[in-house]
Amino acid sequence: MPRKPELRGRAARLARLFPAGRARAARTPFVLLVVLLLGGGLIGLLVLNSALSEGSFKLADLQKRTKNLTDEEQALQRDIDAYSSPDALQRRARELGMVPGGDPAFLAPDGTVKGVPGVAAPESAALTGPPAPESLALTPPPGLPATPDRPQDPARSQDGAAPSLTTPQSAPTPTTPGR
Repeated sequence: MPRKPELRGRAARLARLFPAGRARAARTPFVLLVVLLLGGGLIGLLVLNSALSEGSFKLADLQKRTKNLTDEEQALQRDIDAYSSPDALQRRARELGMVPGGDPAFLAPDGTVKGVPGVAAPESAALTGPPAPESLALTPPPGLPATPDRPQDPARSQDGAAPSLTTPQSAPTPTTPGR
């Protein structure tokens, strides 16, 4: 066996800092620690991947729902635009028996009347077409008593709420004031 050479000076002082015998560390705890760290990392990655894929499924569902709601909103906006167009408003007003107003008159702050008021003249029946089916199903609002010219709808419930679908019994006759 070869003998270790003797160290002098600075090398000797450094050699005293290290243990004299060669100690071997136990490998079992180190291997166990490495295996636990790798296993924990893999389990952490699996949990993270699962959470990300669940989030992506929720995101896809929410995007689909947003698209459906946007389509529904656009369809409702088209309906609103169709019902609020001047032609549609005029047609619906004629179906309800309304006529354009006459010449307007204005009141000044001192109480004088400016302009000559005119009476609204009913338009001829030739300009108005047949009544629309939805105008035939008109019933008086809840709380109004039935009169000879406005019978109470028998399909209306006690609380005054009309059912969702009604069949018209007869066409309501429009009344004009002063008759």
